[in-house]
Amino acid sequence: MELTIRPVTEKDLPGVLDVERNAFPLPWTEEMFLGDLQSDTARYFLAETEGRVVGYAGSSLIVDEVHIANIAVHSDYRQRGIGRALLAHLIEKTTAEGANYFTLEVRRNNLAAQALYESQGFSVEGVRKNYYGNEDALIMIKE
Repeated sequence: MELTIRPVTEKDLPGVLDVERNAFPLPWTEEMFLGDLQSDTARYFLAETEGRVVGYAGSSLIVDEVHIANIAVHSDYRQRGIGRALLAHLIEKTTAEGANYFTLEVRRNNLAAQALYESQGFSVEGVRKNYYGNEDALIMIKE
């Protein structure tokens, strides 16, 4: 499978929204993505194969800190290294822009995502109670 990773544009939103709806029980809306994409701090990348968006990663870069908002891979394409490739790409591109501190929240029960983040140097630094409605989030940080 040949994978391309590139910045997200507004015309990519239908594919990104398809991944979002497939990956999350409470998906972001198109308006939420548009708001982020129009921000100077947004850094969004998508993964595509054969013209299909199969994953994306979204973040905000403020001075030297990156907050990773989402990383999602369509269920038909999981366990193929796409999430890892997106995360590595996001870290590489934002580090080149001066980032040296990364934060994110992850569902307490999402062990696969936690393992991915830990493999890239993130560690659990705290908990946000009921961050996802009635579910806690772990705060993970990488310096």
